Order: sequence, then C-alpha cells, then structure tokens
Amino acid sequence: MQTRNRFFDDLAKVANSAAGTVAGMKDEVEQMVRSRVENFIGDMNLVTREEFEVAKAIAVKAREEQERLEKRIVKLEAKLSTQKPKTKRAKAPTKKSSTTGKTKKS
Repeated sequence: MQTRNRFFDDLAKVANSAAGTVAGMKDEVEQMVRSRVENFIGDMNLVTREEFEVAKAIAVKAREEQERLEKRIVKLEAKLSTQKPKTKRAKAPTKKSSTTGKTKKS
C-alpha cells in the first residue's frame, strides 16, 4: 500500500507542476496579447479620451455661438424690414475736368 501512496504523491506533484506551468503560460500569453493590442492601437493614431473631450467641448461651444448668431441675424433682419426705406438723395453735380489743350510729349 505504501507504493501506491508514493505513486499518487508523485502524480499529484506532476499535476500540480503542470497546473503551475499552464498558469504561467496563460499569464505570458495574456501579456503578449496585451502588448500586441497596445502596439496595434498605437499605430492606428487614435485620440485619447482627454483630447476627445476637449474637441467635443469646442464643438459644443461653436454650436452655441452659431445658434446665438443666427438669432441675432433674425432680430436684425426683422428690425431692418420694419424700417422705412430712405429716399434717394439728389445727386450732386459732377465736376468736369478741364483739359488745357496741352499734350504730353513722349
């Protein structure tokens, strides 16, 4: 019976060692995959979250400014359309240039 216990002990040690090796391989594979994904994403020239948030804030601000200016234009156009058109002024007589009859020599 003693030989059987020793056999099972050795078998348990081998199984334990194999499980540790598999866990180590799993960690190594995860690290390799993580490294590859980071390199792939880095090569894609993506923006960071902070850069995206800044660009989004700029776009929102520009949109609000555009809406404000559109409202202002509508008000100014309404104000302009309610004003009476001004009458045309009489044209002032134009001065005629006098020529002295002298010609330039080339």
